[in-house]
This record gives sequence, structure tokens and C-alpha cells, in this order.
Amino acid sequence: MRITAIREDSVPMEGNVANAYVNFSEHTISLVALQTDVIRNGKPVIGYAFDSIGRYAQGGILRDRMIPRLEAAAPESLLDASGRFFDAAKVLHAIMRNEKPGGHGDRAAAAAAIELAVWDLNAKLADEPAHVTIARHFQRAGKSDGVTVYAAGGYYYPGESVKRLQDEMRSYREMGYAAFKMKIGGAALKDDLSRIEAVLAVAGDGQRVAVDANGRFDLQTALDYAKAIAPYKLRWYEEIGDPLDYDLNRQVAEAYPGRIATGENLFSVQDVNNLTLFGGMRAGLDIFQMDPGLSYGLTEFAKMIDVMEKRGFSRRELHPHGGHLINLHIAAGLELGGCEAYPGVFQPFGGYPDGCGVGGGAVRPTDAPGFGLEEKDGLRPWLARLAD
Repeated sequence: MRITAIREDSVPMEGNVANAYVNFSEHTISLVALQTDVIRNGKPVIGYAFDSIGRYAQGGILRDRMIPRLEAAAPESLLDASGRFFDAAKVLHAIMRNEKPGGHGDRAAAAAAIELAVWDLNAKLADEPAHVTIARHFQRAGKSDGVTVYAAGGYYYPGESVKRLQDEMRSYREMGYAAFKMKIGGAALKDDLSRIEAVLAVAGDGQRVAVDANGRFDLQTALDYAKAIAPYKLRWYEEIGDPLDYDLNRQVAEAYPGRIATGENLFSVQDVNNLTLFGGMRAGLDIFQMDPGLSYGLTEFAKMIDVMEKRGFSRRELHPHGGHLINLHIAAGLELGGCEAYPGVFQPFGGYPDGCGVGGGAVRPTDAPGFGLEEKDGLRPWLARLAD
């Protein structure tokens, strides 16, 4: 058994939305296909994945460095002990050959696209959903009955109005979502407070609404917002300052009685170790949000969980960023506290296909083999393009 072709396509994201830092209208995502010599129903078995949402495609890193390394690897060196499946850790080792420690930026997402495609591939070889494959590999029971999710949106739009923001949140509620996240930091504090109050009027409870500053704030602004939003008793206050400014995170945690959340822009085990040591995160309260698609894939992500648990945190405090099918399967397979959903933004990658059961604030993956990316109507043409 061997990989016969490795392909990447940089896919544009749909929509003109912005958070406190960036406008996503120019963003792209690397979609990867690993084709094998295994034939099912007259076609080769192909594993698909992408590098998550919120950064740019890494086509250059993939084509110039990582794909050639994988192509050069001996086929048997990429298989597990049984010879029936591919070993994701061995694939990751092959594509990271000759890379120095540190520098956990775009290469972490590039590697993740390939590594995650291995999990889709293995699940298809086993003819089962990816969350089942993941749970068995990591010796977990899994959450086949569903994962707690929140609908992420509330971005800044050109000519935005409070009515448009409320209509968006109502639409998520009608889809079956019970908790929501919105952006802050892209407007003046008083205006953001008006936006929060508008969403609270729809959600009905502060514990159903999280706010996300996308790393925008310096310490004083972060503390000003913390003081202003504390009476709302929100679900959490997310990515308050620069993701590597652990001292800022610690000082806000000491001053803010509510829950804080961070981690989506930490791409390595060492970054997470530093957050647990120096970031002031409070076990039993605060939320971690590392994203496998931005951090070398599931192999590295599992090691991040090990670090958390050794430091006294629970995997139930981990809610991966991303809002897409891949992280839904990972959250289910690893029994995490929940995950994000993008039902209204970042197509064709965000959100879940109609076959996923949404309701009561939870989502259940379908029984499709692998991650089930082929079930997303908007993504299917891009997958077919790679397959051809």
C-alpha cells in the first residue's frame, strides 16, 4: 500500500467579513488530497483535509518542501505496524525532515493539512467515520452522541447594523444552536457594548454569548473591556491580547472574574506549555482553543492535551477553534468539551452538512467514512478537482 499522488489547491474563502484585526475577503485555504493505490468501487481511496480557517493557504511550503519529502519517503516507512493503515506520526516526521525547532508559523498549518488527510484516509480504509478511528487510536470511548457547539459569527460587515447582527444570531438559534460568539475590538468600547447587548437580547443569557477580541487589545484596553463586560456574566472573553503575551493574559485573568479563552494561535506543544505555566489560566474555569489544523495536525494536538492534563487542566476545557467538520470529529473522538461552528461564514469550509444532527446546542457527525468532507455541497467541486 502506498501513496501515489499528493495534491494541493489554494481555495478562496467566500465572504467579506472582518474581525478586530483582519478582513477575510482575501484569505485562502490549502486543500490537500492524498491518493493511494487502494481501489474501492473502481476508484482510488483518497484522504482529504485542509489547514483550518483564519490564515492563508500554504501552497508554497507544501509544494516546495513538504510534498517532495513525502514523495521521497519509502512507502513502507509511512505505514503502521499492521501494514494496513498509514501512520500519521511517521508521515509528519517525513514532511518535517530538515526543519529546525521553533518557527511555528505557516509551516505548522502546512504540515497539518497533510497530517490530517492521513486520518481521513485511514478512516476511509476502515470504512468508518473519522471520530471512530480517532477514538480507537487514542484509546478513548468517543462521543458518538454529539459534541457541544457554539455558533461563531458576529463579525463586522460594511454598513453593519444592530438589526443585521440580531438577525444573524436569530438564524443560528433557528438552526438549533443554543450558544453564540461575536467579535469585539473593531469598534469603540461603547459601540461594542451596544452590540453585545443586542446579541444578549436574542440569546437571553450571558452564558450563551462569548466575545472575541482576536488579540487586539493592549493591557489597559483589555482591562477596560473586562471591567465593562463583567456585569454581563458572559460565556467567555476570548483572545484578549497578542496570543504570545502570556503576562497580559495572566493579568486579565487576575482582574476578570469571568471565564477567559485563548490558544487558537498557539501552534506547538511548547507554546501550550508556556501558556499553562505563565498565562494565568485557571483550571476548572478557563477555556483552551488550540486548533489541530493550525498546529501540525492531530499528532501534535494530542501532545498538547497531554501537557494540559499534566498541568491539572481537563480536556473538557478544550474547545478547538475552526468551526468545521474536521474539528467536530476530533472533538468527538477525543471527548473534548466542545467545539466551534461556522454555520454562516467561511464557506465552503465552515459549518456542517445537512446530514449532521444539530439541536439542543450539540452537533452529531454523520456516518460518512472519514471526515465526511464530500457531504458539503460547496466543497465537493473542489474535492473533485483534486481527485481529477
